[in-house]
Amino acid sequence: MTIATIEQLHQASEKYGALLDMQHKKVLVCAGTGCVAGGSIEIYNRIKELISEKGLLTEIELEEEKPGIGIKKSGCHGFCEMGPLIRIEPYNYLYLKVKIEDCEEIVETTLIKGQPVARLMYNWQNKVYETQEEIPFYKKQTRLVLGNCGHIDAESIREYIANDGYKALGKCILEMEPEQVCKTISDSNLRGRGGGGYPAGRKWAQVVAQSSDIKYVVCNGDEGDPGAFMDRSVMEGDPHRVIEGMIIAGFATKSHQGYIYVRAEYPLAVERLKAAITQARQYGLLGDNILNSGFSFDIKVNQGAGAFVCGEGSALTASIEGERGMPRVKPPRTVEAGLWAKPTVLNNVETFANVPQIIINGSEWYKSIGPEKSPGTKAFAITGNVNNTGLIEVPMGTTLREVLFDIGGGIKNDRRFKAVQIGGPSGGCLTEEHLDLALDFDSLKKVGAMIGSGGLVVMDEDTCMVEVARFFMNFTQNESCGKCVPCREGTKRMLEILEKIVAGKGTVEDLELLEDLADTITETALCGLGKTAASPVISTLKFFRDEYLAHIVDKKCPTKNCKALNSIEIDKTLCKGCSKCSRVCPVGAITGKIKEPFSIDQNKCIKCEACLDSCPFAAIREV
Repeated sequence: MTIATIEQLHQASEKYGALLDMQHKKVLVCAGTGCVAGGSIEIYNRIKELISEKGLLTEIELEEEKPGIGIKKSGCHGFCEMGPLIRIEPYNYLYLKVKIEDCEEIVETTLIKGQPVARLMYNWQNKVYETQEEIPFYKKQTRLVLGNCGHIDAESIREYIANDGYKALGKCILEMEPEQVCKTISDSNLRGRGGGGYPAGRKWAQVVAQSSDIKYVVCNGDEGDPGAFMDRSVMEGDPHRVIEGMIIAGFATKSHQGYIYVRAEYPLAVERLKAAITQARQYGLLGDNILNSGFSFDIKVNQGAGAFVCGEGSALTASIEGERGMPRVKPPRTVEAGLWAKPTVLNNVETFANVPQIIINGSEWYKSIGPEKSPGTKAFAITGNVNNTGLIEVPMGTTLREVLFDIGGGIKNDRRFKAVQIGGPSGGCLTEEHLDLALDFDSLKKVGAMIGSGGLVVMDEDTCMVEVARFFMNFTQNESCGKCVPCREGTKRMLEILEKIVAGKGTVEDLELLEDLADTITETALCGLGKTAASPVISTLKFFRDEYLAHIVDKKCPTKNCKALNSIEIDKTLCKGCSKCSRVCPVGAITGKIKEPFSIDQNKCIKCEACLDSCPFAAIREV
């Protein structure tokens, strides 16, 4: 089908909406990467088979005008800790940790009889939450960018159109001039969700101001931060929203070609983006003469090879051009000379996904959400030592306490909260003193942190912050493109010092050297990634300096995570002299006489901990 006019777009929306209404029950099986890994596709196939056998299946793609049950592969539901997940409408039941053997009960009990399967529902403190909206994890969220994820078929353009999809594009073409579109985005104060927080409308206007006949729109889907998967989930669960946002950017800046740069480690995102682009072309919403307006715009998908540095704008555009992904000196900026040295709009996935709703609802609506200088919502990926890991979306300005304890459910095993790494390797640590800090661009900048792409790695009291700094520095050093000396050599020297400290060989002077190196790298590195490479070290030194000193002065790791600083000892009051420990020791470090306390030669001990597991009297401990 080709949609050639605005009227046909509205007609298609009504038609597909009516077909969806024929599905008086809908089964939404999470087909995000996490749930797919847990077997959700097999669950989808089994439920579809059972429904088909009973003659109850209705598919919108087949335009079946009969009441029935619809089953869909939806995007990420967000509650990743509890996957595989299934949502059943209109009851809004959410079933957790579903297994293939649960499918028949779900069909018979819920889809046939309309009754819940309570054992599959969220149970917290002996309370069963029947509907998804009641679950605390979802209750405090405001899902705008993620609004369709988990609620529509991620692979169907018809379902996207039925849910006001491409309505914003139609409004731009029918009612607005390109300059008005730019002004609307500028007035909304939408700031780049890739981490920098640069106003998107200002960037678009700067591209408009360039005199070049050729301009490009580029979507940065190269999400490389450890623990981050927001952009991946949007591309997998609502690819048409990203595409629509890019087309609108093309219309506003008079560009005719777009590129989506996605890391190859996101095969499902690549697959669904390509399918969505094909569908949009078939429907006449992408390609030549869109909606009979004379405006043409097309999109290509480029896959990156996984280099973290290609998340930086100039390195990303170099990679699309077929060159090695390495940053370049600026100016000129990407808006002046980006892809193939032409003016380029470069925003990340979440930024483009915000655009359609701003166009439909207006800039004032958008500014009514969150703080004035950082309006809208932000998607975060919560991972680490928190009860409810997953993908969330909250208004900008939501406090860290609300995110971690109201939505995240608190720290695992009732441990004490210690810190959260925010913004990935380019970000910093927030601690207990920051729990009531508003999460927005400006508030975080004041405390030396940044939102980044939105990854939150939660750490409890048993986490060694020196090791955390070493981990992120190791990541950054490995991912350095090597073009500039400060980043290439500076991060290597910092990593060496951190490795010395966790090995118990550090000195107090090393801390001063770490700070000097961090200052030098920050001031002189070529690109934004290099300039922020030392952030995890600086923030941990600021808030957890006592842990560094414990490693250096006391030669102890307070959390006992740094094995080189720990020792294994035998409590002579508990040891019965059974000799089991000496028999399992691979290096002969344990000696003694039968029925008398044994001892460990610390010079020989390799801290393999085999003796801890073998002792029947709990006489051996790590100190």
